Amino acid sequence: MSYHRLSHLDWLESESIHIMREVASECRNPVLLFSGGKDSIVMLRLAEKAFRPGKFPFPMLHIDTGHNFPEVIKFRDHRAAQLREELIVRTVQDSIDQGKIKVKNLDQGRNQMQTVTLLDAIREFGFDACFGGARRDEEKARAKERIFSFRDEFGQWDPKNQRPELWNLYNTRVNPGEHMRVFPISNWTELDIWQYIAQESLEVPSLYFAHERKVVQRGAQWLPVSSLVQPASGEIVERRSVRFRTVGDMSCTCPVESTAVTIGDIIRETRATTITERGATRMDDRTSEASMELRKREGYF
Repeated sequence: MSYHRLSHLDWLESESIHIMREVASECRNPVLLFSGGKDSIVMLRLAEKAFRPGKFPFPMLHIDTGHNFPEVIKFRDHRAAQLREELIVRTVQDSIDQGKIKVKNLDQGRNQMQTVTLLDAIREFGFDACFGGARRDEEKARAKERIFSFRDEFGQWDPKNQRPELWNLYNTRVNPGEHMRVFPISNWTELDIWQYIAQESLEVPSLYFAHERKVVQRGAQWLPVSSLVQPASGEIVERRSVRFRTVGDMSCTCPVESTAVTIGDIIRETRATTITERGATRMDDRTSEASMELRKREGYF
């Protein structure tokens, strides 16, 4: 008797597809949050496997801070056109112009501001489930999230009041105005993501590969010099070979020193690193021990 032995990526893929199909069958109006980053790229591939040859039973939504890396915005639009799927874009700048967000200056980091725009978009379209590409290994607040994470009528999360998830049984019930955040790749690691990208030959933005870039050192991190980040007094601009492990707001997303120019190189680097992805790259996560959890309680991704 012959049998096919599943790899660990096969098991993860199977679980994620099951979760996506569960949402499509149980929820009235889901949406997939797509940023153009590696995790949401994997989410799109999983959606293709779950629903092709038909159309996705949900649109994609991007909350554009206006501070995203141009390479990522270009990739986002290219990928949406390639898939021929609906992409909804809502911008933090519109929320600022409408007076819903107050800013001290135009260069101020906008990661936290996305919460207002995201919750407005969820209300505008009446979404009752939002697929997110968050993983438990990224950061300790994300490790607390269940796969189906309930949000109340204000879009807020209570980590001490989550619904039990027994085996693969999920409770998708929500009242009007409430919604679920759903994380099909919650059980994946950063290494799994890169191994899957290699297995599926997925295209990713060029920022993920090592390239020379102007940077300044602040504390233990390198900040990319741009129109939003200029060297402070005493800081020295250097050209270094770097790559990005995440692709968020330009004002607070830091690259790491690297020579990885292929997916295989990135997999080897990821195996060797001892620093978590967000711990190595996000200045906004370092403002306090609970910065991510506080943002998530308010409705952040």
